[in-house]
Amino acid sequence: MDYDLLITDATILPLANDGLERIDRGYLAIKGERIAALGPMRELPAAGKALITIDGSDSIVMPGLINTHCHAAMTLFRGLADDLPLMEWLNNHIFPAEARFVNAEMVYWCTRLAAAEMLRSGTTCVADGYFHEDAAASAFCETGIRAVAAQGVVDFPAPGVPDPAGNIAAVEQFLDTWQGREPLLTPAIFCHAPYTCSPETLQRGKELARQRGVPFFIHLAETEFEVQESLKKHGVTPTRHLYRLGVLDPNTVAVHCVWLNADDQRLLAETGTRVASCPGSNMKLAAGIAPLAELRRNGVVIGLGTDGCASNNNLDLFEEMDLAGKLQKVKHLDPTLLPARAVLGMATVGGAEALGLGEQIGSLVPGKKADCILLDRKQANLLPLYGAELLTSAATGGDVRTVIVNGRVVMRDRRMMLFDETETMAHVRELAKKVTAPT
Repeated sequence: MDYDLLITDATILPLANDGLERIDRGYLAIKGERIAALGPMRELPAAGKALITIDGSDSIVMPGLINTHCHAAMTLFRGLADDLPLMEWLNNHIFPAEARFVNAEMVYWCTRLAAAEMLRSGTTCVADGYFHEDAAASAFCETGIRAVAAQGVVDFPAPGVPDPAGNIAAVEQFLDTWQGREPLLTPAIFCHAPYTCSPETLQRGKELARQRGVPFFIHLAETEFEVQESLKKHGVTPTRHLYRLGVLDPNTVAVHCVWLNADDQRLLAETGTRVASCPGSNMKLAAGIAPLAELRRNGVVIGLGTDGCASNNNLDLFEEMDLAGKLQKVKHLDPTLLPARAVLGMATVGGAEALGLGEQIGSLVPGKKADCILLDRKQANLLPLYGAELLTSAATGGDVRTVIVNGRVVMRDRRMMLFDETETMAHVRELAKKVTAPT
């Protein structure tokens, strides 16, 4: 059988069926956009030929990582307002900066920069939520990364939507433009948070998501302050508030979910709501530690996210895996909580399921879309490799050598194949000069 792409003699980590089994000297064959076959080299058909063959003898091949929450264009604000509490950071620094500097040009170039950073660190699919999301969607498509791109909604003037009365109409227009247009892009809706969106806005946004069959994202219970304010205003926690509004269901991704009581966790489990956890961002903003071990015991689907660069400073999902596992261990003083098997699952199959893409990506299985990455086994930090568990605590984004998305090589030996990374960085440098220029 002829293949379009064939990886040979590699260490293959399929991560299928929640397993860490590996194929020590294996092959992965791709036909078109899908995985055609994989297995030990001895089982590779003698007649198997490919248009492109990659020698994987010094490589680990695994599913591409899935970033379930990001604000890609915020690469422009990386390090702009560090070491501040969330509400001060958001209200006094980020919202004002967005009002001044966020436009379609900024979103386009800064999203391209984020896509480069994510591809370089092994992320092949990202869930993004921001303003001027048309520009972000264009940038994602040009770089070759798979994306779930969500137009942002708030109940105050926002970049691209100066009149909040038109916020849902702006989302509908975004969906009209992008739904079914590009194979690697899924349009979605991002209602920022229960404290920035009214009950009516939340219900209208969720109803539109149901009508159009697209994912719905929302920040939820990120800080203790948010919970206390919800109790004062609505008499219930933010999670129960969303439950009363009918917002929680399997097509809703609740982001952060740090401050959840037992009832909140039960509501998320019963409604099938997915969770995107961002441990690095939660640590930087001192928001707290999400109850991932408890949510997992309740059967909640959990993916990992980086959040935006302004509240994390990097988009390396390998780092998020390391943080997620260790935070749960130290929080509960139990080294057995959230083992490597579970953490790897959150960054791959769990992330895919959280985004509604579980049938398409997240593991290396014949018939699934060919999204995979090759890590350099020659790196000192990956030797010896007794088990895949090592990847959650020792691997870094810098170990990624080659990235394949939808059967196409988008990075080969650390070189971007589809766009000019140097041009992108030059544009972002010019935009950054405006941010630091005297007012």
